[in-house]
Amino acid sequence: MLHPIFRRFLSVGLLSLSFLLSFSCTTSKIYRQNVLFRLEGTTVDTARLRTTINRTERNYIIQSNDYLDVRVYTNKGERILDPNGELPFGNPGGLRGATTRPGAGTRTTTGQQSSGGTTSGGSEFLVQDDGIVKLPMVENIKLSGYTLLEADSVLQVAYSQYYEQPFVVTRVTNNRIIVLGAVGGTGGQVIPMTNDNMNLIEVLAIAGGIDGGAIGTGGNRVGRTTNIRLIRGDLKNPQIQVIDLSTFEGMRRANLQVEPNDIVYVEPVRRPFYEALTDAGPVFGLVTSLISVLSTLYIITRVYNN
Repeated sequence: MLHPIFRRFLSVGLLSLSFLLSFSCTTSKIYRQNVLFRLEGTTVDTARLRTTINRTERNYIIQSNDYLDVRVYTNKGERILDPNGELPFGNPGGLRGATTRPGAGTRTTTGQQSSGGTTSGGSEFLVQDDGIVKLPMVENIKLSGYTLLEADSVLQVAYSQYYEQPFVVTRVTNNRIIVLGAVGGTGGQVIPMTNDNMNLIEVLAIAGGIDGGAIGTGGNRVGRTTNIRLIRGDLKNPQIQVIDLSTFEGMRRANLQVEPNDIVYVEPVRRPFYEALTDAGPVFGLVTSLISVLSTLYIITRVYNN
């Protein structure tokens, strides 16, 4: 005769087991959720596309010969929220790199009409071979090797000598290609365009090759050479080209020339069983813990009854 407590825990274990079985049945339907940019007809999930690009760009490592647009705002960036100084609190102010006179390591950009009706020009600051950038007031400061977020923090500390509660926004203005998916073992890279005649194969090689390929880094993912997506233009209504590099015929038929700000996505090969096990890992752990507890209670019950 089973002890009542043991019977209660046994019921809980059976319920957990039934939940695990139902979860394994539905996992095959949801395992493709980590596939980016699935085409439904001729459209693409542009919201997810923009989110992924923003995340990848912020992880970009600043390199020599990059041009940086550096904007410095006071009062924790109050001017960003109140560009016309119309709010009753504080005194909006800020310094943008554009306000300086162009010199060595600096290039000017054309002015653009802002929403407030004012025109803003710009200066972009060159990262020299030694990683040093010459900026207004703080002079020479090393930024190469930092991500953009890290550079923001470094510059905030530097400008805190001159401004109260500075808020810094750093942006790389070089022409570049964004590579996502099963490439280089990283999942996302920003590749600077070293010349205007770069092609898709060159970009993939610089990124480290398609995962699992002859020159790829491999790892847990394998890229699909038959489903490479080249995304171009406005992210709200992009042009999408699906490229097959598995055959020479597919390579000849495709337009492999890349343009500034193109997005290259290599879809990983799906492995339903492996990914189902990964998704079900927490549930397996819970069931294992329950079995361990039930076994312990069973032993205690046997000893108590004897």
